Amino acid sequence: MRRLPLLLAGLLLLATACTTVPGPGSGSGARPDPKAAGERWLPKPGLAWQWQLSGRLDPSVDVAVYDIDGFDHPASAVADLHRRGRKVICYLSTGAWEDFRPDAAAFPKEVLGGGNGWKGERWLDIRRTDVLGPLMTKRLDMCAEKGFDAVEPDNMDGYKNRTGFPLTAADQLRYNRLVSGLARERGLSVGLKNDLDQIPELLGDFDFAVNEQCAQYEECALLTPFVAAGKAVFHVEYELTTDRFCPETRRLGFGSMRKKYELGVWRQPC
Repeated sequence: MRRLPLLLAGLLLLATACTTVPGPGSGSGARPDPKAAGERWLPKPGLAWQWQLSGRLDPSVDVAVYDIDGFDHPASAVADLHRRGRKVICYLSTGAWEDFRPDAAAFPKEVLGGGNGWKGERWLDIRRTDVLGPLMTKRLDMCAEKGFDAVEPDNMDGYKNRTGFPLTAADQLRYNRLVSGLARERGLSVGLKNDLDQIPELLGDFDFAVNEQCAQYEECALLTPFVAAGKAVFHVEYELTTDRFCPETRRLGFGSMRKKYELGVWRQPC
């Protein structure tokens, strides 16, 4: 989940370094991997990235990886970034409902919980995989069909928040693994967003991590299993200046930068 500013929270390179692995569709009876080579991208530690979820997309930032909204951008934008030598991550909210998405009406009212602190958003009852599984399948199909290399599923730590549902850690693990499996079946690499406490259980299910503010909250050590496993950690801070976190996160092998909360074009890389 994109963390709120502290005031609001109180109220609620070269070519991209990568490794490929066979997709799960090969000889397994699973859904065939849509990528021509039957392989998916696995980002390595230390990659520079751009995370832009608002404003007009600026494709000219000289980084290896872009993370952009899956709904807001057409296949042509993904193809343009590929031509520029970038890998592209598809941002989706998989743990919260957003009233501004084109498929918002497909979510029955009984799976909508309390607000998550962002306008127009409500937590989802992740126990209802019978309902959410098909809906997330369609969203991940969209990412794959647009040519994205990976997916960043957001709001994947509802069990630690006031959602309006009695969610447990086991519920969260089950749902996160469902989303991960659906992504991988489509040839997409998949990142674990925040959910730091479940990293030991989920490390094998996710190909990289996306984190907000681990330096501010003194949590960055919890992400080191990803780097030790050869997996990227894409990290941002909002409140801290770069001199306060970059030396440490560089040492840890993270791809770090400072952003503004609206996640527009502006960035200060380490």
